[in-house]
Amino acid sequence: MADNAERVNVFRDAIKQNLGPVWKYLEDKSVSEILINAADEIFVERKGKLERVPERFADEDTLRAAINSIAQSVGRRISEDEPRLDARLPDGSRFAAVIPPCSRKGSTLSIRKFTNSKISFGDYIKLGAITEDAARFLDVCMFLGKNIIVSGGTGSGKTTLLGLMSARIPKGYRVIVIEDASELQIDYEHVVFFETKQADAQGKGEVTIKDLLKSSLRLRPDRIIVGEVRSSEAIELINAMNTGHKGSMGTVHANSPEDAIVRLEALAQSGDARVSEKALRQQVSSAIDLIIQVSRFSDGSRKVSHISEVLGFNEDGSYRVVPLFEIQNMRRGPDGKFSGHIEATGEIPSFMQEIIDNNLPFPKSKFQKAA
Repeated sequence: MADNAERVNVFRDAIKQNLGPVWKYLEDKSVSEILINAADEIFVERKGKLERVPERFADEDTLRAAINSIAQSVGRRISEDEPRLDARLPDGSRFAAVIPPCSRKGSTLSIRKFTNSKISFGDYIKLGAITEDAARFLDVCMFLGKNIIVSGGTGSGKTTLLGLMSARIPKGYRVIVIEDASELQIDYEHVVFFETKQADAQGKGEVTIKDLLKSSLRLRPDRIIVGEVRSSEAIELINAMNTGHKGSMGTVHANSPEDAIVRLEALAQSGDARVSEKALRQQVSSAIDLIIQVSRFSDGSRKVSHISEVLGFNEDGSYRVVPLFEIQNMRRGPDGKFSGHIEATGEIPSFMQEIIDNNLPFPKSKFQKAA
C-alpha cells in the first residue's frame, strides 16, 4: 500500500508539472472529466454537462511533451507509429490520447477522474437514476444468477451500475473481473481482477480481453464480469454464459436494448470461431437473460431507462427483447431538468416462478403497469 501511495504522489507531481494549465480542474472534485481537444481548446465536465474553460497550453509541442511524459510514467508509449494510448493512471483515473497524424487539430486527450466515493443502490435511488422497485428487481436477478448486459453510450454510467450490481452478488462465489483498464470498484469478498496488456515495442507480449477470458475459464470462476465488450471476446463471454457460468455480466456500447443484442452478435461474429450464423444467434439469445439500458440525458442526468428480458426470436427473425421496466412520461421542467422515472410495463418475466420458488420478496403485482 505504501509503494502504491508513493507511485500516486510521483504521478501527481508529474501531472502538476506537465499539465499545469488543467491542474486546478484535476483538483476540483466537481469536475469528473477533462477533455483537451488541442493546445488551445479545453473542456471539462461538471455534473454531466460540458463547459469550455479559458486555460490553454503554450503550443502543440508543449502538449505533446506532456502526453509523452505521462505515458512514460505509466510504462506506455505513444508516437506517430503508435498514435493512440489508453491507460490507467496510478490514482485509478483513465487517460486516453490520440496524436497527429490521426488527430487533425493537434494532440487530443481525456482524463476521466477516479473517485474514491462509493455509492450504494440507496444512493443510486436518491440520485433519481432508478426507482426502488426496479433496484430491488435487479437485486432479485443478481440472486438468481441471471446473465446481464449493461448497455449505454459513452459516459452514461455503465461502469457505475455494473459495479453496484456486482456488489450485490450473493456470498460464496468466486468472481473474475476482466477490463482493458481497471475501473470497476467492487465491494465483494472473493474477487480477482485482470487487466489487459499492450504489446511491447517489438509488437510482442500483448494480452487481450479475449486471452484473459480464455485463461479465466481455467481458474474456476463462478461469475465472470467483462468491463466492456468491444471486440471478438464477445464469443468467449457468450460461451461462458452458456456453459454454467450463471450470473456473468458485461457492458456494451449501444443506444437501446435491441441494438445491444444485435451489436453483441456482430462482435461475436468478428472472431475466428467457426459457427454458423443460425447457431451463433441461438447461442446469443440463450446466453443473455437481461439487458439494462443506461441513458445520459441532455440535462446531464443519468438514468436506467430500460430493463428488458431477451426471449428468443420474433416471427421476422429479430431478437425478441421485452421491456419489463422502462422510463415513462419524461418531461423537461422550467429549470431544464428532466422528470420521469422507470416504471413496470405490465410484462411478467419468464422466470417469475423462480422468484416465487426462492421465496424472494418481489410479488407479481410489482410488474403491474401503473394506472
